[in-house]
Amino acid sequence: MGNRLSRIYTRTGDDGSTGLGDGSRVAKDDARVNAFGTVDEANSALGVLLAVALPEDIRPLLTRIQHQLFDLGGELCIPGHAAIQQGDVTALEQQLDHYNASLPALQEFILPAGGEAAARCHLARTIVRRAERETVTLARLEPVRSEALQYLNRLSDLLFVLARVLARVDGQGEVLWQHSRRHG
Repeated sequence: MGNRLSRIYTRTGDDGSTGLGDGSRVAKDDARVNAFGTVDEANSALGVLLAVALPEDIRPLLTRIQHQLFDLGGELCIPGHAAIQQGDVTALEQQLDHYNASLPALQEFILPAGGEAAARCHLARTIVRRAERETVTLARLEPVRSEALQYLNRLSDLLFVLARVLARVDGQGEVLWQHSRRHG
């Protein structure tokens, strides 16, 4: 394979535009750019999560998801391209069922905390939720495959469950929201 990036700066975006995967140019704040840019941000947040100690069964799962997010970013960057399949969504659902099976039912809302790995996972989850919102915005303007939206929705659910798992593994446990706390 040849070099993909032989030169990092091209100056082609100095006018506020960027190139899509099909060669067309759009504004850097275009809905499509926002969608795939936020998917890229979510992928980076998973990289930050992968930089800390994790259970050995979770690490390869997150790495696989990073590859899929890269694929999804490509799908969103190239109008009409398909990269995420229904099988990818189903695989996330299976992982959700697997990890959620050992967790107690939630009685209260939890705060995005519970130790370093859990907090990083919660941050990744919220970025995936934003990517989903950005992709919904794009879907109002241009065709977006349902698999892309389903994937982001399931991924944020899986990251929520994994954050709960990681809070327990870390020994800190979940931090429950105290709705009747005192002020002052």
